[in-house]
Amino acid sequence: MTPAFTLFGLLFLASLPAARAASDVVLSAQQAKTLGITTAALPNKSAGEVSGLPAQVVVPGNQLHVMSSPMPGLVEQTLVGVGDSVKKGQVLATLQSPAFAEAQRGFLQASVQAQLAQDNLTRDEALFKDGIIAQSRYRMSKGAALETAATLAERRQLLRLSGMNDSALAKLQAGNNLSGSLALTAPIDGVVLEKSVNAGQRLDAAVQIFKVAKLNPLALEIQAPAAMTRDLKVGAAIRIPAFHASGKLTAIGRGLTGSNQSVLLRGVITQGAENLRPNQFVEVGIVTAVGGTTQWEVPNTAIARIDGKTMVFVATAQGFRAQAVTLQNEGAQNSVISGDLKGDENIAVHGVATLKASVMGIGGGE
Repeated sequence: MTPAFTLFGLLFLASLPAARAASDVVLSAQQAKTLGITTAALPNKSAGEVSGLPAQVVVPGNQLHVMSSPMPGLVEQTLVGVGDSVKKGQVLATLQSPAFAEAQRGFLQASVQAQLAQDNLTRDEALFKDGIIAQSRYRMSKGAALETAATLAERRQLLRLSGMNDSALAKLQAGNNLSGSLALTAPIDGVVLEKSVNAGQRLDAAVQIFKVAKLNPLALEIQAPAAMTRDLKVGAAIRIPAFHASGKLTAIGRGLTGSNQSVLLRGVITQGAENLRPNQFVEVGIVTAVGGTTQWEVPNTAIARIDGKTMVFVATAQGFRAQAVTLQNEGAQNSVISGDLKGDENIAVHGVATLKASVMGIGGGE
């Protein structure tokens, strides 16, 4: 409302008959229209949901896997793209890696040395028991066996990190067939979110190649005003009406963000996750009511503060009545109120400043 129109409204109110009570504003329908006052029906009884909170859809940390090159090599082939669904164990890309062949050779060499050291230990243990060799020689054989076993375990773990399972390791030991081809397989059933390389690229070790994620359930990171978090509890219902999705609140932040002084809330989407995408921005509503208190969600433009009290203006036959209410939670665009209301009233949603001025005696006659 412009300053000129506000001044007109105050002058117009000054010409009206005196109100019957301090909380009443006597106006005809035509006068209310002239002043730009519009009404709307009080919404249906609400469970105390504050809507319009900004949120971002994210993948839960335990459902996101980053796949990187285990060894230096050349990307020979990529078999999937962004958005493809994959199964656990499915080959996503192949690399040609001389370092992989070298790691296999080191494993076979360590395997032979470990077997020889174990054979020597078995022989020397028998000789020591018969008193043929000194204890020092037996200890040397035992130490050599332990050392070569540790080296073998290290080489085996290196190949496991490269993607070889126990069956492949056993086949390698049995056949001594070295290969420079390294296959990257999917760690979970999921969807490829990112692909960072193409065929022909040379990679160092630990370079990211794919991001694979399980997309059901998804999570939410919600920004909420600090004032509305006082009645929130973990487990409160969350709705995303625009995408027919819902879930529950899983965590309430203890600190405030430095930029907008909001509280970070985290939630999980349990229904309708297939309608959403990671990193998507949405608006959510959170149920905040506790106990059996009847509550309504109204636009912030319908709320006035007079003498430290929160008011809404209820339409009557003679005009409007200022009704005291309790502000349960204040949102960015809508807020949740409770009070002595039946639920079938019409309330002013625009032009409230003019009604507030009248109740406060600004510009009104005696």
